[in-house]
Amino acid sequence: MNKRLAKISRKTKETDITCELLLDGTGKSEINTGIGFFDHMLECFAKHGFFDLYLSCSGDLETDTHHSVEDTGIVLGEAVAEALGDKKGIRRYGSFILPMDEALVLCAVDLCGRPYFNYNLTFPEERCGDMEMCMVREFFYALSYSSMMNLHLKQLDGLNSHHIAEAAFKAFAKSLDTASGFDERIEDVLSTKGAL
Repeated sequence: MNKRLAKISRKTKETDITCELLLDGTGKSEINTGIGFFDHMLECFAKHGFFDLYLSCSGDLETDTHHSVEDTGIVLGEAVAEALGDKKGIRRYGSFILPMDEALVLCAVDLCGRPYFNYNLTFPEERCGDMEMCMVREFFYALSYSSMMNLHLKQLDGLNSHHIAEAAFKAFAKSLDTASGFDERIEDVLSTKGAL
């Protein structure tokens, strides 16, 4: 099997990002966005999805975290799309309900090539560390559209913002791992249309 590897770079006046993603990895990561809490979330994504992720972002953090987080979502989404390639043999769908102490988050993905984003997370605190919690939505929105995936995130329970966010990133990792995985019964793509 060929390695499903993508290398993406994106430079604007606001951010300079390089990303290398191996879908069939072991969960290794080296991440530096300048935003400690965001780095932690991306490390959780890599570890629990068994993705190897190397990502560096230099952004205008003197403004706030918006451009760095959103643009990282764009780049990571592009990397997912490139690494998936023609999607032949993949399961296409994946879902997971993940507990994190009192928090419980559901994630479902469809790697259908049609972007859609449905989000229902509520954070009691305005920030976790140096990251504004409103940016969790912006990250996943950008990722879903740049990867052309249908992504649903639903909070079923939770009182602590760190737990809710971490449950979301881990649930997404588990869902994407399932959806991008292979099923030997699928000979082409899993679609009655014959294309994804």
